[in-house]
Amino acid sequence: MDEEKRITLRLPADLHEWLAAQARSARRSLNSEIVYRLEVERAAEAADAESP
Repeated sequence: MDEEKRITLRLPADLHEWLAAQARSARRSLNSEIVYRLEVERAAEAADAESP
């Protein structure tokens, strides 16, 4: 099982509102939305590093 770390994250109010709206739209919690978006970005970066 993956180990989880708890952090405190400060966001600008407008970014928080946007992320919360995106999370509601995707039927995810705010935490899950942030993790999802970070994982997507990490995968994209890895794919970019592998492409010629």
